[in-house]
Amino acid sequence: MRTIDNYNFAGKKALVRVDFNVPLDENYRITDDNRIRAAVPTIQKILSDGGAVILMSHLGRPKSGPEEKFSLVHLVPRLEEEFNTTVKFANDCTGPDAGALAHSLQPGEILLLENLRFHKAEEKGDPDFAKELATLGDVYVNDAFGTAHREHASTAVIARYFPNDKVMGYVMQAELDNARRVLENVERPYTAIMGGAKISDKILIIEKLMDKVDNLIIGGGMSYTFVKADGGQIGSSLVEEDKVELAGRLIAMAREKGVQLMIPVDSVVADAFSNDANIDTCLSHHIKPMWMGLDIGPEAREAYAAVIANSKTILWNGPMGVFEMSNFSVGTEEVAEAVVEATRRGAYSLIGGGDSAAAVNQLGYADRVSYVSTGGGALLEYMEGKTLPGVAAIERDDY
Repeated sequence: MRTIDNYNFAGKKALVRVDFNVPLDENYRITDDNRIRAAVPTIQKILSDGGAVILMSHLGRPKSGPEEKFSLVHLVPRLEEEFNTTVKFANDCTGPDAGALAHSLQPGEILLLENLRFHKAEEKGDPDFAKELATLGDVYVNDAFGTAHREHASTAVIARYFPNDKVMGYVMQAELDNARRVLENVERPYTAIMGGAKISDKILIIEKLMDKVDNLIIGGGMSYTFVKADGGQIGSSLVEEDKVELAGRLIAMAREKGVQLMIPVDSVVADAFSNDANIDTCLSHHIKPMWMGLDIGPEAREAYAAVIANSKTILWNGPMGVFEMSNFSVGTEEVAEAVVEATRRGAYSLIGGGDSAAAVNQLGYADRVSYVSTGGGALLEYMEGKTLPGVAAIERDDY
């Protein structure tokens, strides 16, 4: 891999694609700065070499041009606090203002460009837009693994203009190293925990894992599609009717391959999708009409924890229930505790981005598991065996 450790940034202006898509409250204050903190080592490496840093990122999903709530200017105070220096800000990511600020940037200085997605050309992967961005720096560093599955101007196309000066940052490198660790030469028993709302989001990864794991634990809303496929009555629980047959095939595939596929034996159910609804616990295969499963039940939690405890490699993607509501967060919390305990006893654990990463961070367990991915969709696509444009653009000369 072309990594940041193999490059000397002395006297260079490094154009760094970071993932600063952080949540902001109504007063534009950052409510979770994990992605900023993740990028710090890459930025520090460039600065300590004697280089200058030009940061570019997207924030949110602006519809048509600049919007105050999606401006990266709100991140400047946090960056200045982190690096104990003045951070310059360009009111656009291209054009005269950005060009002048980049041109005058001195070693040790940091420039933050305005939101890339204020230009539709970014998401279109426009080569002219990418070329204009490329004029700002001497070397391209991609440290935005969370966007590596997008062939956008700043995540893939831009690398063409730096044939000999393109490297991966530490976040990108760590994400790939940890993903490979659960794909190649794993220590067994290997347990994958798949949760979240929809089976359709996880079909390819589940199929891929069937040839790799010993145990496949299913939770979250997607589990009721499996329960229905297994002949259960699921009341008004979330179900993808067009995926019931597929879930049945996956159950049969697991049996055929000797994989222990676990669907929750019991569920915490409610008569409405609300934290204030009436709540009960019942067998997942016998949920009454008009009731819905919103979390795994106590028997399922115990069974899942026992399997996790005996695992040497653990991949977790997706919550076990509607963990945003306190009455339906216990399953996710207890699975997280089981993963932490297994890690403490020597297991390797990868938390696969998205809601499961948010849950682990909220519970304060991020430093008690082996690795928390910032990748989400990018990690899943990589594990499904897909080519990630942002990775290929750095690794391959012909991309």
